[in-house]
Amino acid sequence: MESKDAVKIARGLRRRPTDVESLLWQRLRGRQCGGYKFRRQVPIGSYLVDFACIEAKSIVELDGGQHAESVTQDAERTKYLESLGYEVIRFWNHDVMENISGIYDSLTLALSRGERELKAKA
Repeated sequence: MESKDAVKIARGLRRRPTDVESLLWQRLRGRQCGGYKFRRQVPIGSYLVDFACIEAKSIVELDGGQHAESVTQDAERTKYLESLGYEVIRFWNHDVMENISGIYDSLTLALSRGERELKAKA
């Protein structure tokens, strides 16, 4: 996917988020999650990721039922993103809808752990 195409697609996806994306975005926007800045629908390489925190090198992916059928593609995508130094954190849509507070807490913990690891490498 060319860069211009990816940006155009990302803009369209940001204008029409799913209910799950909207719910999580309300918890991530404006540095509400541990002071980290998140962006939505971010082109990285040939992929569009749901949410990315560039400073923490973390990506949050929301998986619906269709992802149960695309395990191989998701694994390849994750491997590629990890090769760029990102940690990929996946949540099922159902879990976000049923337990947004728990998802938020898990994400906050993962980000703080990741920050400690990044500092240790420096």
